[in-house]
Amino acid sequence: MSYADRDKYGMYKQGGSAGPGPMLMGADTLLGEDVVNASDEDLGDIKEIMLDMQTGQVAYAVLAFGGFLGMGEKLFAVPWQALHLDTANKRFVLNVAKDRLQQAPGFDKDAWPDMSDTQWASQVHTFYGTDPNRNAGPSMGPGSNVGMGGMVGGAGVGAGTGSMGAGHAGGTATGAGADLGSGAGSSTDPRAGNLGDDTDISRLRGSNIG
Repeated sequence: MSYADRDKYGMYKQGGSAGPGPMLMGADTLLGEDVVNASDEDLGDIKEIMLDMQTGQVAYAVLAFGGFLGMGEKLFAVPWQALHLDTANKRFVLNVAKDRLQQAPGFDKDAWPDMSDTQWASQVHTFYGTDPNRNAGPSMGPGSNVGMGGMVGGAGVGAGTGSMGAGHAGGTATGAGADLGSGAGSSTDPRAGNLGDDTDISRLRGSNIG
């Protein structure tokens, strides 16, 4: 079931530039959304979306991975900016190998961490190679080929190409703070005629989901 199937109010029915999505989306429709990696391996699904109540930003998507019928599942807080929204297949893509995810900072559903703790946040962002001081939403566009190197761990250099509107997902990512945009620290804006710099894209993604 995709976010379109969970649309209770018909907000995504019109498609195109009419109505919400994918630039502005209902949080409830994203709960349960499948998450895969660039190799099309199933990484689990979104269980919760965490809001930073001080800034109004989406901070993390909580991903459930492993277990059977909900038993033994491990939860992972994935930085919102680490995800790619595959608008063609209506799912999220996370640039991490399945076996690597097992090494990610995780927690049990009955023992949630203090997500406001800066040391915990630094550990999470370092693992995914994202910048805790940069407010950004997921990259988006058709396709899930966002590359498999360079982002996770925050120390490598990786390149991957994939369709994101008129741009490419992946690009070259170096160190912490690099995301799935075209180049370190940038995000691709899928709207035609936009270069996707942070100043422009913040108007769209600043405090909104997607």
